[in-house]
Amino acid sequence: MDILFLAMIQAGQAAPARGNIAQSLMLPVVLMGLFWIILIVPQKRAAKAHLEMVQALQKGDNVVTAGGLVGVVTSVRDDAVEVRTGTATVVVERSKISRRTDPAAAAANKG
Repeated sequence: MDILFLAMIQAGQAAPARGNIAQSLMLPVVLMGLFWIILIVPQKRAAKAHLEMVQALQKGDNVVTAGGLVGVVTSVRDDAVEVRTGTATVVVERSKISRRTDPAAAAANKG
């Protein structure tokens, strides 16, 4: 190794540059930071909003389940809600409620 270094100095060439470890790790760290900001942060924000919506469910709320059932909450339990859809009443896990709907807004959009 020293012989190669001496040969390059004698030939008038500069020694090969050895990169700093911090410089070589900078690109992956920046990419991970961008990944975190673009993907993870919005996903956590949406999960938090969904959890707050599910915790705030009350009797009489119009909801849509993850399976597509549309109905009215008739009873709220610790980990589940009863939803009346037409003439049937089904028990649905709270986490499977995808959103609340507003019947007044739906009627305004139709007419």
